Amino acid sequence: MFHDRARIAVQAGRGGDGGLSFRREKFVPKGGPDGGDGGRGGDVVLVADPDLRDLSSLGSKRTFEAGRGEPGRGSGKHGADGADVELHVPVGTQVFTEDQIVADLAAPGARVVVARGGGGGRGNRQFATPTRQTPRFAETGLPGEEADLELRLKLLADAALVGLPNAGKSSLIRRISNAKPKVADYPFTTLQPVLGTVESPDRRQLTVADVPGLIEGASKGVGLGHEFLAHLERARLLLHVIDSAAADPAEQFRAIGHELAEYGAGLEERNQVVLLNKIDLLPEPPPFELDDPRIVGVFHVSAATGAGIEELKRKLFELCPPAPPPQVDPEGLAEFLVYRPQPRAATFRILRTDRGFRVLGSPPPQEELEAALRAAGARTGSEVEVGDETLVLE
Repeated sequence: MFHDRARIAVQAGRGGDGGLSFRREKFVPKGGPDGGDGGRGGDVVLVADPDLRDLSSLGSKRTFEAGRGEPGRGSGKHGADGADVELHVPVGTQVFTEDQIVADLAAPGARVVVARGGGGGRGNRQFATPTRQTPRFAETGLPGEEADLELRLKLLADAALVGLPNAGKSSLIRRISNAKPKVADYPFTTLQPVLGTVESPDRRQLTVADVPGLIEGASKGVGLGHEFLAHLERARLLLHVIDSAAADPAEQFRAIGHELAEYGAGLEERNQVVLLNKIDLLPEPPPFELDDPRIVGVFHVSAATGAGIEELKRKLFELCPPAPPPQVDPEGLAEFLVYRPQPRAATFRILRTDRGFRVLGSPPPQEELEAALRAAGARTGSEVEVGDETLVLE
């Protein structure tokens, strides 16, 4: 089953705690502080994989957690960074949080960090000064980011088939490409988008998409509506399939054109090839004299008998020039990736002491502070210093 949407929860790793340690060796009974820094928490990263076709690989698991950073140790040893989690998604995947776009992975290999790991805490040797030579505290690691994300796939196809239900789109894509969708003599046989590859004699390839048939009101969500019109947005050429044996071809063209214009996203301006299908059911091919600057070709074809199919395939490579290579920055990210703003820095830090915990800076409300302390390792009965007060966690 084709999956073009998925909801996932991501949790980046917490940073490791700084080490609280003192040098203790033979002949050095009172060595100085030597606690190393904690490791950084792992990130959750999305990667655009050209080998994937839909989001079904994420369907069996809904929550993804990166690794926690290791704590710092004695002798100045830093903790290891937490393991990153890489999630592979199809090229064309958009990432949303509450209907706000986070990233558009529109180029193969594009990457985006959707949850950043927390920083590691500083070990106690970092706090040693000439006047404080034996600091008995170290920072705890910062929590990693977490988010609930919705992934939406918009197919990347050179051309896309559009038309009314039962116009013969599935039969056509079977004829011109390697796709094998279900074909039957009733409307809405196709319930999910289908991708096929058309190959020319010189080995050039085009990707063609077949989406479920559109009905009046599709632009407003009627029928299969917006869910599948979105898959047309990135096609450079629309193949408008018309059942020439059913009704006035021009009227069918206008009906679908109205829905494309109502939906927007530039679909109403896209170049179109008109495919008058099912000519085998008529004694003479029907005329099509509609004057529309968007129409770059009109073909009489029969998906049932194969009439006109070879000519159509040859012309497709002329009418659909090679896509320009995606522009990427030196790190391999598409220029039009959209990133969400970085969260504001925390106004407080938690230190781990030899007696419990200490809060520095402006503490948050009690409930948030308690949650932060428990995440840092505090338990019921732990002593917590906040300013001049010493509290006991309940």
